[in-house]
Amino acid sequence: MSDVGVVESVPRVSLNGRSALVATLAAVAGLMFGLDLGVISGALKFIGIEFQVNDFGKECIVSGMMVGAALGALFGGRLSYILGRKKLLIISALLFISGSALCALAPSVPVLIAGRVVLGLAIGVASFTAPLYISEIAHQQHRGALISVYQLMITVGILVAFISDAILAYSGSWRWMLGIVGVPGVLFLIGVLFLPDSPRWLVLRGRHDEAFDVLHGLRGNDTHARDEIVEIRDQLAQADGGYTLFKRNPNFRRAVYLGVALQAIQQFTGINVVMYYAPHIFEMAGFGTSAALWGTVIVGLVNVLSTFIAIGYVDRWGRRPMLIAGFIMMALGMFTVGILLYFGTGNSDLARYAAVAMLLCFIVGFAFSAGPLVWILCSEVQPMKGRDFGIGCSTFTNWGTNMIVGLTFLSLLTTLGSAQTFWLYALLNLIFIFVTMKFVPETRGVSLEQIERNLMAGKPLNRIGL
Repeated sequence: MSDVGVVESVPRVSLNGRSALVATLAAVAGLMFGLDLGVISGALKFIGIEFQVNDFGKECIVSGMMVGAALGALFGGRLSYILGRKKLLIISALLFISGSALCALAPSVPVLIAGRVVLGLAIGVASFTAPLYISEIAHQQHRGALISVYQLMITVGILVAFISDAILAYSGSWRWMLGIVGVPGVLFLIGVLFLPDSPRWLVLRGRHDEAFDVLHGLRGNDTHARDEIVEIRDQLAQADGGYTLFKRNPNFRRAVYLGVALQAIQQFTGINVVMYYAPHIFEMAGFGTSAALWGTVIVGLVNVLSTFIAIGYVDRWGRRPMLIAGFIMMALGMFTVGILLYFGTGNSDLARYAAVAMLLCFIVGFAFSAGPLVWILCSEVQPMKGRDFGIGCSTFTNWGTNMIVGLTFLSLLTTLGSAQTFWLYALLNLIFIFVTMKFVPETRGVSLEQIERNLMAGKPLNRIGL
């Protein structure tokens, strides 16, 4: 019997409205994440004019956020274990608010970079905590879709940032561009105060009655809540956790390495080349400044709409097929943009719009595959006792590789050339197809506890979801 048949034989469980609401509130962290990612693309040109910043200085401004995010992810795991997921989301909201204010009021480049680092801390903490929290409150049959809402919020944030950049660009108001993050930060802070703690974290801390109450509210069923509590407690019978488990257990190390590889892959697809430098890319293709900014808005809109593909089908089609299809589309998009840049778009409207079309092809491929699915998989494959440590390592990797991408893109354009830079990312996406086929598991419809049992039993990584 195939694994697809096994999944389909499981009775379908309706999505509880409370679970959906709680997951959506937690996913608002992604909205602020997206605002921070997107807003810098429109502001960078005006910051460069006001402070007379060269390309390296611009790369430092872009990458300052990634430094903070890497640090936030590095310490997020331990803080999440001690304080809980909810308290850490509150901390991230406070950091978002203070970081956006510091950026908006920055009198110099060093202060601006410091503000970006604070925002990065907020993003690092939120990007670690929100998917983890959602995975722990969601039912297994809806886990992929609910975690994908987090990625959807990121894309919505990016789109809002691109639109505000395009509107504010007429006046060059880069401070307003950067300060806009503070508004949803306040709303997020208020929303998080009403979230319950993660039931799995409550069991981890020995607060079983509270965990049952939370699960009962999320599932609306005593039996389902009690069964989940029993499964969680069985998994926690393992003595070691975190770094100790990493040192002693080679099966856990496999899960950590897989999470690290997946996050590195997500960044080296080249997505943030497009998100951070989209106006620059459009100008290379021959568009004027205003057209480039509104073209960037189109990129953001396509990014949002394509994420709905993941939400609708990730728990039907599965993780692996969608990843492979996404990498094929991304490779095709990057390769074709490289060809068009190599031969030059000149005064040809057809060539310019073909470049836009293939850039959007890349965005669609990312938005329904590596964008949401990497966060889903990283929250699924880590065992309970080592989940904070494992997801902390993978999220740290995300921001470390993100920083490398942000720091090197303009330099790669100068040294390799624009076409060759896009071909490099196309080649990487082709390589990622084979990595997915060899190592990535299909976890559709499988409980976190079953995935853990398969992992710890020594099954090959690409079969721990069977």
